[in-house]
Amino acid sequence: MLKQLLLLTLFSLNIFAQESHVKMSAQTFEYNGESFIGVSLENDEKWHTYWKNPGDAGLAIKLKFSNESGDLNLDELEWPVPKMFVEPGDILTFGYDGLYHLFYKAPKDKIANSTITIKGKWLVCKDICIPGDGETTLKVDSKGSGQTNSAPKVSKKELVQALNKLPKAREQKDLEIFLSNAEEENTLLLQYTLKDVNVADLNKELNVLTPFLAPPLAFKHEKLFYDKENKTLYGHAKVDWDGIYEDPEIPLPEDGKFREPIKAKFLFAPYSNGEAFIVEKEFKQFSLGGQKAYNQFIKGLTPISELGNERSQDKNIFYILLFALLGGLILNLMPCVLPVISLKLFGLIVHSDEKKSAILKHNLAYTAGILSTFWALAAVVLALKSSGEQIGWGFQLQSPLFVFIMMAVIFILALNMMGLFEFVTPGGSKLGNVQMKKGFTADFINGVLATILSTPCSAPFLGTALTFAFTTSDFNIFLTLTFVGIGLALPFILTGIFPKLVSFLPRPGVWMEKLKKFLGLTLLLTFVWLYDILSGQIDFGYAGIYVNTIFVMLFFAFFFRSAISKNIFLNIVFFFVPIALTATMIQTKGLDEYDNKVDSAKHSKLDWSPWSREAMQELKGEWVFIDFTADWCLTCKVNEKLVLNTDRFSKLVQDNNIKLLLGDWTKRDEKI
Repeated sequence: MLKQLLLLTLFSLNIFAQESHVKMSAQTFEYNGESFIGVSLENDEKWHTYWKNPGDAGLAIKLKFSNESGDLNLDELEWPVPKMFVEPGDILTFGYDGLYHLFYKAPKDKIANSTITIKGKWLVCKDICIPGDGETTLKVDSKGSGQTNSAPKVSKKELVQALNKLPKAREQKDLEIFLSNAEEENTLLLQYTLKDVNVADLNKELNVLTPFLAPPLAFKHEKLFYDKENKTLYGHAKVDWDGIYEDPEIPLPEDGKFREPIKAKFLFAPYSNGEAFIVEKEFKQFSLGGQKAYNQFIKGLTPISELGNERSQDKNIFYILLFALLGGLILNLMPCVLPVISLKLFGLIVHSDEKKSAILKHNLAYTAGILSTFWALAAVVLALKSSGEQIGWGFQLQSPLFVFIMMAVIFILALNMMGLFEFVTPGGSKLGNVQMKKGFTADFINGVLATILSTPCSAPFLGTALTFAFTTSDFNIFLTLTFVGIGLALPFILTGIFPKLVSFLPRPGVWMEKLKKFLGLTLLLTFVWLYDILSGQIDFGYAGIYVNTIFVMLFFAFFFRSAISKNIFLNIVFFFVPIALTATMIQTKGLDEYDNKVDSAKHSKLDWSPWSREAMQELKGEWVFIDFTADWCLTCKVNEKLVLNTDRFSKLVQDNNIKLLLGDWTKRDEKI
């Protein structure tokens, strides 16, 4: 079955590949006494291919020439200046759209009286990326002239104009480029300065300095700062040292001197109305002055922008917020949050006969609970980011104490819904029964719980929006999470404004008591899910005794509530003992995370090893399958159930001797 699935997948990819969205033609021409082959490529509208350095993702175009004698090795000229594409998630890529040309020197004695086959391979992207290929035949006569019959049709004049626009290498005296060490391990900092700069003339469509591939240096996004007084532009980009992945490994030199000089090329395109040039730099060493001194220096400068982020905000922020809204809306159907949503639906039924203004107020209170919690979540994210922490969606469920508190809240609400007790406020109003559901405080609390429980779920569209938010500016984090909250609350905002939308719900009646108990059962299932998360985070052999005792005591405290309400001693036993046990457990660090080994039996029958950089290094050259997962990640659990824990996957692993690495993110792990 697996083979059939793979064949079907490959067949599907082949269908897409046949519609490669790229047309290719070629012709020979002479210019300034030299003979060239110009290969013209034209992408379908809104599709793009990739430059020599594709950027954060993508694959460069590859062309291969051959004739009757075999492969032809032709000298390739510089590629045309690419465009910069900023894709969702702040993914920065460089490539081409529309019509563009690649040029090769082709001496007549090498190509005359031959039929040249040109084969091309590329990755072409729009909303999705498709591997494509193409082939065209160029028949060259005795004079060295030839032209393919395929589209696009291009004149010699157009080719000569494109040839003259190719970037040329030249020295830039007003540009200084150097490397220094950075704070992170195996990371450098590329720094450059450009004098006499007019900010208004800066190129908005491309980096000031766009690197070519220069292994083992892997350049990241450009950031620019401006000294207004001296009219000097300061730029920098993080550089990963990929020498650690070479075989044998090339460590980053501690003394700052490279074993061999590293030659790097950059496309220098600072001005929107100017030409782009090639700048070459040979790095023999890097400064040990470090990034801290540089950070102090640029503190007083004006940040122009992180170009990728600015463009992604300008071009993509609307789509990101739309994704956030849709993702939040779909969260209403996720099993994480469905029990709490059910409580709110129950509340809608209860006050369905109230005035429109009253229903609107109830739903706005619920919305306020959602939004205020998302804003609090955004504040925590920003605080953690400012302190240098790396955070992600659902990070609060990595705290055992937080999970324990949520278990207690959900457990008590479940018992309340099942009729074991009723809260009574000092004013005498009941909380937890029909009257409780009419309270604005209850609506607000439901909104808070819905938000907290929704974070382990990743609805469609939400992943892109959150990736963008968590890797961009503070304002965008706040804005994106706000729209997720609006999406989560949207059904109740609409039903508040248009109460007739809930006319499909039945009228209040005796049946609601049975529904309350059913909703209580859904909350108990949520409690079981949180219980499973907690058991994987702490040493349950020790703290599990405390946890189980606390919740058993709480159950009987509420079960015998009416009998013990007037007995102070029994109240102390059943209520204060759980409180005392909780305090003891916290004090003795029973709720602290512990470093347990990967439980392969829990994950599957296969032999999984903990993921780490060191483990990847040791397994270099072998087939490796990596699973990043967490007990609170429901998507991960679905993957495990439907794929990883199946006999077919086990057979695939055994037949191909695949090594398995498991990155368990249930608990915070600095390695991950």
